[in-house]
Amino acid sequence: GEGGGKREQGVGDRTRTPKRELRIRVNQETSEEDFCAKMSDGEVETPVEAPAPAVGEPLDLMSALQMVLKKSMACHSLLRGLHEVARTIEKGEAQLVVLAQDCDNGDYVKLVEGLCKEKSISLLKVPKKEQLGEWCGLCKIDEEGNPTKIVKCSCAAIRDYGEETEGLAVLMEHLKSA
Repeated sequence: GEGGGKREQGVGDRTRTPKRELRIRVNQETSEEDFCAKMSDGEVETPVEAPAPAVGEPLDLMSALQMVLKKSMACHSLLRGLHEVARTIEKGEAQLVVLAQDCDNGDYVKLVEGLCKEKSISLLKVPKKEQLGEWCGLCKIDEEGNPTKIVKCSCAAIRDYGEETEGLAVLMEHLKSA
């Protein structure tokens, strides 16, 4: 055919709404939470919220660790899984490594512990793989805020802690005393 002319309006053509106009419509019709819930068929993927301790109550080690993992995940410096963790430890970039105690592969545990000892990187242990997976964001959050489809995670490493928090202070105090 002839090139360069106007295209004919066909059956498959869609009329486009400018992005700005679409954004205004979305803001007028629904709140952001409603929009996310409608778009994801009931499963909204958000970071797992830690049950906040009462004001004045000191954080325990596990809730402090959960807070630190969440902050490092927010700044994209949380590494999950043996391959990523081992690579980061060998480069010397890891600041903290978290290992699940119920890891069923002995070689896995020996490797992570050995690398941490060799590079003198702090190692912390949590009781369950499922718990670590939930804290690392390897799950979906349902409408009630409960985690579903939790993927187990045997080890994770933190490259950067993110912002200074009360949880980080508690964690650092524990690591100094250990």
